[in-house]
Amino acid sequence: MKSNSLRIHCLIHVCFEGIGHIELWANKHKHHLSYTYLFEEANFPNQDEFDMLIIMGGPMNIYEEGIYSWLVTEKRFIKETIESNKAVIGFCLGSQLIADVLGGKVTTNNYKEIGWLPIRWTDAAKEIPILEKDALAPLVFHWHGDTFSIPPDSIRLASSTGCLNQAFLYNEKVLGLQFHLEVTTDSLEEMLINGAEELIEGKYIQSAQHIKDCSSDFIPQCNHLLEEILDWLSSKQKEQRADFNDSLLSL
Repeated sequence: MKSNSLRIHCLIHVCFEGIGHIELWANKHKHHLSYTYLFEEANFPNQDEFDMLIIMGGPMNIYEEGIYSWLVTEKRFIKETIESNKAVIGFCLGSQLIADVLGGKVTTNNYKEIGWLPIRWTDAAKEIPILEKDALAPLVFHWHGDTFSIPPDSIRLASSTGCLNQAFLYNEKVLGLQFHLEVTTDSLEEMLINGAEELIEGKYIQSAQHIKDCSSDFIPQCNHLLEEILDWLSSKQKEQRADFNDSLLSL
Protein backbone atom coordinates (compact mmCIF):
# COMPACT_ATOMS: atom_id res chain seq x y z
CA MET A 1 0.00 0.00 0.00
CA LYS A 2 1.40 3.36 -1.01
CA SER A 3 2.32 5.75 1.77
CA ASN A 4 -0.13 8.32 0.43
CA SER A 5 -3.05 5.90 0.70
CA LEU A 6 -5.26 5.35 3.72
CA ARG A 7 -6.79 2.29 5.33
CA ILE A 8 -10.50 3.13 5.45
CA HIS A 9 -12.93 1.01 7.45
CA CYS A 10 -16.65 1.07 6.62
CA LEU A 11 -19.59 0.12 8.85
CA ILE A 12 -22.50 -1.33 6.82
CA HIS A 13 -25.86 -1.80 8.56
CA VAL A 14 -28.02 -3.39 5.84
CA CYS A 15 -27.25 -5.18 2.59
CA PHE A 16 -29.01 -2.55 0.47
CA GLU A 17 -27.08 0.49 1.77
CA GLY A 18 -23.46 0.10 0.74
CA ILE A 19 -20.84 2.77 0.22
CA GLY A 20 -21.95 3.73 -3.31
CA HIS A 21 -19.73 6.33 -4.95
CA ILE A 22 -17.26 6.16 -2.05
CA GLU A 23 -15.84 2.98 -3.57
CA LEU A 24 -15.03 4.75 -6.84
CA TRP A 25 -13.34 7.61 -4.96
CA ALA A 26 -11.32 5.21 -2.80
CA ASN A 27 -10.17 3.16 -5.77
CA LYS A 28 -9.14 6.32 -7.64
CA HIS A 29 -6.88 7.31 -4.75
CA LYS A 30 -5.70 3.74 -4.09
CA HIS A 31 -7.08 3.72 -0.56
CA HIS A 32 -7.62 0.32 1.05
CA LEU A 33 -11.22 -0.48 2.06
CA SER A 34 -12.30 -2.89 4.79
CA TYR A 35 -15.78 -3.58 6.13
CA THR A 36 -17.83 -4.60 9.12
CA TYR A 37 -21.23 -5.93 8.00
CA LEU A 38 -23.36 -5.47 11.08
CA PHE A 39 -26.26 -7.48 9.66
CA GLU A 40 -23.98 -10.53 9.52
CA GLU A 41 -21.56 -10.08 12.42
CA ALA A 42 -20.22 -7.35 14.67
CA ASN A 43 -16.47 -7.83 14.53
CA PHE A 44 -14.55 -4.56 14.61
CA PRO A 45 -10.87 -3.99 13.80
CA ASN A 46 -8.33 -2.78 16.32
CA GLN A 47 -7.71 0.96 16.25
CA ASP A 48 -4.21 0.48 14.85
CA GLU A 49 -5.59 -1.41 11.84
CA PHE A 50 -7.25 1.53 10.07
CA ASP A 51 -6.84 5.29 9.56
CA MET A 52 -10.33 6.57 8.76
CA LEU A 53 -13.90 5.46 9.53
CA ILE A 54 -17.02 5.71 7.33
CA ILE A 55 -20.43 4.92 8.86
CA MET A 56 -23.30 4.27 6.48
CA GLY A 57 -27.08 4.50 6.83
CA GLY A 58 -29.84 2.04 7.61
CA PRO A 59 -33.55 1.86 8.49
CA MET A 60 -33.02 1.13 12.19
CA ASN A 61 -32.91 3.78 14.93
CA ILE A 62 -29.88 4.38 17.13
CA TYR A 63 -31.96 3.77 20.29
CA GLU A 64 -33.18 0.29 19.25
CA GLU A 65 -30.50 -1.65 21.16
CA GLY A 66 -33.15 -4.14 22.29
CA ILE A 67 -33.71 -5.17 18.66
CA TYR A 68 -30.19 -4.63 17.33
CA SER A 69 -27.87 -5.61 20.16
CA TRP A 70 -24.79 -4.77 18.08
CA LEU A 71 -25.64 -1.06 18.38
CA VAL A 72 -24.11 -1.05 21.86
CA THR A 73 -20.77 -2.41 20.60
CA GLU A 74 -20.86 -0.22 17.51
CA LYS A 75 -21.33 2.97 19.54
CA ARG A 76 -18.41 2.00 21.77
CA PHE A 77 -16.24 1.40 18.68
CA ILE A 78 -17.21 4.77 17.16
CA LYS A 79 -16.42 6.54 20.43
CA GLU A 80 -13.00 4.86 20.63
CA THR A 81 -12.29 5.83 17.02
CA ILE A 82 -13.12 9.49 17.65
CA GLU A 83 -11.01 9.47 20.81
CA SER A 84 -8.15 8.04 18.71
CA ASN A 85 -8.31 11.29 16.69
CA LYS A 86 -9.14 9.63 13.39
CA ALA A 87 -11.16 11.17 10.57
CA VAL A 88 -14.77 9.95 10.78
CA ILE A 89 -17.75 10.58 8.51
CA GLY A 90 -21.29 9.29 8.93
CA PHE A 91 -24.26 9.40 6.58
CA CYS A 92 -27.87 9.44 7.84
CA LEU A 93 -27.95 6.73 10.55
CA GLY A 94 -24.16 7.08 10.68
CA SER A 95 -24.46 10.77 11.51
CA GLN A 96 -27.00 10.01 14.22
CA LEU A 97 -24.69 7.43 15.78
CA ILE A 98 -21.84 9.96 15.84
CA ALA A 99 -24.12 12.60 17.38
CA ASP A 100 -25.22 10.14 20.06
CA VAL A 101 -21.72 9.10 21.14
CA LEU A 102 -20.68 12.78 21.29
CA GLY A 103 -23.50 13.63 23.67
CA GLY A 104 -26.17 14.83 21.23
CA LYS A 105 -29.80 13.68 21.32
CA VAL A 106 -31.40 11.64 18.55
CA THR A 107 -35.17 11.99 18.33
CA THR A 108 -38.03 11.68 15.85
CA ASN A 109 -38.09 14.64 13.49
CA ASN A 110 -41.33 16.56 12.91
CA TYR A 111 -41.28 15.38 9.30
CA LYS A 112 -39.84 12.52 7.33
CA GLU A 113 -37.63 13.70 4.50
CA ILE A 114 -37.39 11.36 1.52
CA GLY A 115 -36.22 12.61 -1.85
CA TRP A 116 -34.22 15.39 -3.48
CA LEU A 117 -34.51 18.35 -1.12
CA PRO A 118 -32.31 21.44 -0.65
CA ILE A 119 -30.08 22.16 2.32
CA ARG A 120 -28.72 25.55 3.35
CA TRP A 121 -25.13 25.96 4.53
CA THR A 122 -24.71 27.96 7.72
CA ASP A 123 -22.32 30.90 8.00
CA ALA A 124 -19.99 28.63 9.99
CA ALA A 125 -19.93 26.12 7.12
CA LYS A 126 -18.81 28.80 4.71
CA GLU A 127 -15.65 29.19 6.79
CA ILE A 128 -14.65 25.73 5.57
CA PRO A 129 -12.75 26.06 2.26
CA ILE A 130 -14.58 23.27 0.42
CA LEU A 131 -17.99 24.75 1.30
CA GLU A 132 -17.11 28.43 1.00
CA LYS A 133 -17.74 28.55 -2.76
CA ASP A 134 -21.02 26.64 -2.53
CA ALA A 135 -23.25 29.68 -1.98
CA LEU A 136 -26.39 28.09 -3.42
CA ALA A 137 -28.51 25.56 -1.53
CA PRO A 138 -27.57 22.19 -3.03
CA LEU A 139 -30.21 19.53 -3.68
CA VAL A 140 -29.16 16.37 -1.88
CA PHE A 141 -30.80 13.01 -1.30
CA HIS A 142 -32.62 12.47 2.00
CA TRP A 143 -34.14 9.40 3.61
CA HIS A 144 -34.67 9.86 7.32
CA GLY A 145 -37.34 10.20 9.98
CA ASP A 146 -35.07 10.94 12.96
CA THR A 147 -32.88 13.93 13.64
CA PHE A 148 -30.04 14.85 16.00
CA SER A 149 -29.23 17.79 18.19
CA ILE A 150 -25.84 19.36 17.54
CA PRO A 151 -23.41 17.66 19.95
CA PRO A 152 -21.40 19.71 22.47
CA ASP A 153 -18.34 21.46 20.99
CA SER A 154 -19.63 20.80 17.44
CA ILE A 155 -20.53 23.24 14.68
CA ARG A 156 -23.85 23.18 12.81
CA LEU A 157 -23.07 23.16 9.08
CA ALA A 158 -26.45 22.81 7.35
CA SER A 159 -30.22 22.99 7.77
CA SER A 160 -33.29 22.36 5.64
CA THR A 161 -36.85 23.62 5.78
CA GLY A 162 -38.05 20.34 7.25
CA CYS A 163 -35.11 19.62 9.57
CA LEU A 164 -33.05 22.15 11.51
CA ASN A 165 -29.90 20.04 11.93
CA GLN A 166 -28.60 18.48 8.73
CA ALA A 167 -24.85 18.39 9.28
CA PHE A 168 -22.24 19.06 11.96
CA LEU A 169 -18.47 19.07 12.40
CA TYR A 170 -16.61 18.05 15.55
CA ASN A 171 -12.92 18.56 16.22
CA GLU A 172 -12.26 19.54 12.58
CA LYS A 173 -12.31 15.93 11.31
CA VAL A 174 -15.51 14.22 12.54
CA LEU A 175 -18.41 14.94 10.20
CA GLY A 176 -22.07 13.96 10.43
CA LEU A 177 -24.30 14.32 7.36
CA GLN A 178 -28.01 13.59 7.69
CA PHE A 179 -28.26 13.20 3.92
CA HIS A 180 -26.79 10.85 1.30
CA LEU A 181 -24.08 12.16 -1.01
CA GLU A 182 -22.86 8.67 -1.87
CA VAL A 183 -25.90 7.63 -3.91
CA THR A 184 -25.48 6.08 -7.34
CA THR A 185 -28.19 5.02 -9.80
CA ASP A 186 -27.91 1.44 -8.55
CA SER A 187 -27.80 2.22 -4.83
CA LEU A 188 -30.75 4.59 -5.16
CA GLU A 189 -32.77 1.87 -6.87
CA GLU A 190 -31.95 -0.52 -3.99
CA MET A 191 -33.15 2.01 -1.43
CA LEU A 192 -36.38 2.62 -3.33
CA ILE A 193 -37.12 -1.10 -3.58
CA ASN A 194 -36.36 -1.88 0.05
CA GLY A 195 -38.03 1.23 1.47
CA ALA A 196 -41.09 1.30 -0.79
CA GLU A 197 -43.52 1.14 2.15
CA GLU A 198 -42.21 4.49 3.42
CA LEU A 199 -43.06 6.35 0.22
CA ILE A 200 -46.43 7.59 1.42
CA GLU A 201 -47.92 11.05 1.08
CA GLY A 202 -46.02 13.58 3.16
CA LYS A 203 -44.93 17.20 3.08
CA TYR A 204 -41.30 16.28 2.39
CA ILE A 205 -41.76 12.83 0.85
CA GLN A 206 -41.43 12.48 -2.92
CA SER A 207 -42.69 9.65 -5.11
CA ALA A 208 -40.34 6.96 -6.37
CA GLN A 209 -40.90 8.14 -9.92
CA HIS A 210 -40.04 11.74 -9.10
CA ILE A 211 -36.89 10.61 -7.28
CA LYS A 212 -35.81 8.53 -10.28
CA ASP A 213 -36.64 11.31 -12.75
CA CYS A 214 -34.37 13.76 -10.88
CA SER A 215 -31.49 11.37 -10.23
CA SER A 216 -29.56 11.97 -13.45
CA ASP A 217 -29.41 15.71 -12.66
CA PHE A 218 -28.57 15.52 -8.97
CA ILE A 219 -26.49 12.38 -8.42
CA PRO A 220 -23.40 13.85 -10.18
CA GLN A 221 -23.65 17.01 -8.04
CA CYS A 222 -23.88 14.94 -4.84
CA ASN A 223 -20.95 12.75 -5.86
CA HIS A 224 -18.81 15.79 -6.71
CA LEU A 225 -19.46 17.34 -3.29
CA LEU A 226 -18.80 13.98 -1.66
CA GLU A 227 -15.39 13.70 -3.31
CA GLU A 228 -14.43 17.21 -2.18
CA ILE A 229 -15.43 16.40 1.40
CA LEU A 230 -13.62 13.04 1.40
CA ASP A 231 -10.50 14.66 -0.11
CA TRP A 232 -10.59 17.26 2.66
CA LEU A 233 -11.07 14.74 5.48
CA SER A 234 -8.46 12.34 4.13
CA SER A 235 -5.93 15.17 3.79
CA LYS A 236 -6.41 15.97 7.47
CA GLN A 237 -5.79 12.34 8.36
CA LYS A 238 -2.65 12.25 6.22
CA GLU A 239 -1.36 15.42 7.90
CA GLN A 240 -1.82 13.81 11.29
CA ARG A 241 -0.01 10.67 10.16
CA ALA A 242 2.87 12.76 8.80
CA ASP A 243 3.13 14.67 12.08
CA PHE A 244 3.16 11.40 14.01
CA ASN A 245 5.91 9.96 11.80
CA ASP A 246 7.97 13.13 12.17
CA SER A 247 7.65 12.90 15.95
CA LEU A 248 8.93 9.33 15.87
CA LEU A 249 11.92 10.34 13.76
CA SER A 250 12.79 13.08 16.23
CA LEU A 251 13.01 10.64 19.16
